[in-house]
Amino acid sequence: TAVLFMICLAQLVKILDSQVEVKQQQLSDLSEFLRRRGDIEAEYARALDKLTERFTHKTKKKEQWGQSVCQVWSVLLTQTRLESREHAALGDTCCNTLTQRLTYSTEDTHRLHKKSKEVGIQMQDELLKVTTELQTALKTYNQYHTDCLIAEGKLKEAERLEERHTGKSAELGLGQSGGQRRSSVKKMERLMEKRHGRVQETQLKCTKARNDYLLNLSAANAAMNKYYLQDVSTLIDCCDLGFHLSMERVMKCYLASRWRIQKTEETGLKQLEAAVTSLDQGGDRDALLQQHDSAFCLPFRFNYHPHEGDQVCEVSAESQVRYELETRFQQLQSRLAAVTLETEEVSKTLKATLTALLDNMFESDCNPSPDVSSSLSHEPPGGNTAQKLTLAKRRANQQETETYYFTKVKEFLTSSSLTSKLQAKHDLLQDAIQKAEAVDSDPSRMQCARSVRVRKSRPVSQFCHTLFTTDIISYIQSSGQQIPVVVESCIRFINLHGLHHEGIFRVPGSQREVNLIRDAFERGDDPLSDSECDLDSVAGVLKLYFRGLEPPLFPYDSYSQLLECVQIEGETEKAAQIKAIVSTFPRPLLIVMRYLFAFLNHVSQYSDENMMQPYNLAVCFGPSLLRGLDSDDAVARQPQVNDLVKTMILQHDIIFPSQSEQPGPVYEKHMTLEQEYCEPITEEGDGESEHLPSEDEWEAVAMFDYVARSPAELSFKLGDLLILHSKASCDWWRGEVGGVKGLIPHKYISVLDGLPTYQSALQHLSLSRTQPCILMAAIHGDNLLISTSYSKRLTIFLC
Repeated sequence: TAVLFMICLAQLVKILDSQVEVKQQQLSDLSEFLRRRGDIEAEYARALDKLTERFTHKTKKKEQWGQSVCQVWSVLLTQTRLESREHAALGDTCCNTLTQRLTYSTEDTHRLHKKSKEVGIQMQDELLKVTTELQTALKTYNQYHTDCLIAEGKLKEAERLEERHTGKSAELGLGQSGGQRRSSVKKMERLMEKRHGRVQETQLKCTKARNDYLLNLSAANAAMNKYYLQDVSTLIDCCDLGFHLSMERVMKCYLASRWRIQKTEETGLKQLEAAVTSLDQGGDRDALLQQHDSAFCLPFRFNYHPHEGDQVCEVSAESQVRYELETRFQQLQSRLAAVTLETEEVSKTLKATLTALLDNMFESDCNPSPDVSSSLSHEPPGGNTAQKLTLAKRRANQQETETYYFTKVKEFLTSSSLTSKLQAKHDLLQDAIQKAEAVDSDPSRMQCARSVRVRKSRPVSQFCHTLFTTDIISYIQSSGQQIPVVVESCIRFINLHGLHHEGIFRVPGSQREVNLIRDAFERGDDPLSDSECDLDSVAGVLKLYFRGLEPPLFPYDSYSQLLECVQIEGETEKAAQIKAIVSTFPRPLLIVMRYLFAFLNHVSQYSDENMMQPYNLAVCFGPSLLRGLDSDDAVARQPQVNDLVKTMILQHDIIFPSQSEQPGPVYEKHMTLEQEYCEPITEEGDGESEHLPSEDEWEAVAMFDYVARSPAELSFKLGDLLILHSKASCDWWRGEVGGVKGLIPHKYISVLDGLPTYQSALQHLSLSRTQPCILMAAIHGDNLLISTSYSKRLTIFLC
């Protein structure tokens, strides 16, 4: 399907080129016809004028007899003289006015076709990009599903080994001591536990990869529908912009002149007028589409191809990815609303610009009306200088309006195509979430506690070395970490929670939180062991780390060589030259660069949702990664740096060596929480990490007001009593407020675990003396309500 699609795109461009050649040939033939017709009319007018002068001179010499006859003769000569003038006017109109207008129409047709072709090629590039992303997602899905099958095979092998071991232990049980049997059993248990963990992890990665593939599949089909059902018609309309109206004005002017001098040909002229009036741009476009239906028809849809018997064929919103999909769905809703509003505004501007452009194109003095053509014939040849100046001014305004119009056409097509892709993903996620909610609401499933994994913090580093503002090679050598812990942890956090976050890396985070995260890393802790951190602040820490490296990630001596690569025209040649320079870097730098740029490329693949295209990411990371010794020219060379980093993001798989060529850690698109830093708990609250009562329901108090952002969420006020049923994710509860059931945000409530005394409440409210604290107390009957705000975040709420 992809090969046929590329052939159809090439054939479409070829057809549009042939159409503009046909129109130019039509305009050329018509111009030549009018020029020759004008010569004939001028020659005929001169012959009539000579005839009139000859017989006028003869009548003056003759005796005046018969007044009535003389009057008839005089009228005849007068009418012949007027006819001569009308034919001269027609000849001048055909040779000058109409041919000049047709020349302008030829220029306009060529220019408009060129601009329309540029827009069309850009749209085709977008479609090719969509299909490329679909192919990449398919390959990634196949890879992770293969890993899943391998892990399941190993698990089955371990189970068979366990059965054989159990049988042998029973046969030799009498000859072995109890300690030996227990040791053997423990080894088998550890092996089975490891194999089970590996299966769960690979299944999760496979689910994420499959979801990505299905979303890209839906987006590709939506973009294809949009292009062939709407964009192609719009591009054809742009190619024909003003062509039919120009033809209509020229021919109406010609007809008006003919009607004044050829009353006897009324029937024929009416037929010609009917033909001219019947010019229909939309009808011609539909006829062209129907004539070349094989090129313009909608191609086959991209079908889902499961990998090696995979039975899941839809987006899965199971518990481990449910929160991620719900967050992504909310971000898609917000992004879709913004893009839809932007598209509507561009559409309104586009319609207004089109009206102004058409008015400007056909109100020119070079298209005289039938009423003024006769008066123009009496003016001397040099009397239309002012009209020519006015015409030149109007044509300059017309071309300026054309440029603005095509800018808006490109914006409209891009925005509407983006809307189609986002809407397809939005609908698919909505269906998946609704199905998951229907399954979760089943009473038989509500009682089952599902096992999830929470990430524990990494162990404190056992070496003393500065992490920030240091030499990265020295750090890697002293720590033994091929990827510095701050880079690996920040990238993992953003991969799990922030790929769809709008403005990631562009929107600044809280400087205070950035400093706290940085200090924690410096102490050897991992502050990103849970999802409580602000995404923008985590992104700020990653940029801060690379900005503080001294020397920077790219060595100083390669700065000028890399910037020279920007001047290379071809992308393939440019990537090859960059690879030749980068390959000379030390191995530790290559490993970190490969990991970082693969991650940035992955972030750019979600640009429809996070609005971070490769160039935006290059603007954010360029100054931090690439610096010269001379800081004076940093601003002047910033565009080159941005272009270089953009190329490395797009061509990272070509520039950097693969894992087989350069062994070391590589970035994985679909990450999970690390196995060695995870511990199993139950989602319904029977683990030690959640200190909740053993009852099926818990009471909680609202810490402050919350307004629901979707129908699935609940709104409540400060101090409201809430009933909690179960945990939906680490950030959301399932519960009810006032008898209405829905989702409740964890950060906005405090779960009641008994009724503490006033003194114990004050002990819980003890904070650092160096930080501001606001304590508010209100007495409601016998209950004491105490809350505190610490650095703009409510930390303790007790009742």
